[in-house]
Amino acid sequence: MTFDEYQKRAMTTAITNKDPLMDKTIWAMGIAGEAGEVLEKWKKIVAYKDGHVSEEDREGLKKELGDVVWYVAVMADRLGLSFDEVMQLNLDKLASRARRGTIASEGDDR
Repeated sequence: MTFDEYQKRAMTTAITNKDPLMDKTIWAMGIAGEAGEVLEKWKKIVAYKDGHVSEEDREGLKKELGDVVWYVAVMADRLGLSFDEVMQLNLDKLASRARRGTIASEGDDR
């Protein structure tokens, strides 16, 4: 499946709002919320399990990471962006940073 195919399928489960600003705001908050859930699961692994990732932890993280991707795909769609193009742009940006030796520093456009 391509990223654009994923994006198209994700949109079949998205509930849209009549207010375009509220629509995009909900997707942006969803990205942050789901990323927070990934971080919360990771915190518990580090704080209470000495970094040991059980199969149950892996499955939980997989679900939360999937939720992050879903929200990103839907927000990109609502902004008129191809998910394939978003992902390719990201890979190109990171490859450029790696070539220039700036992959671990401040990066670009900040």
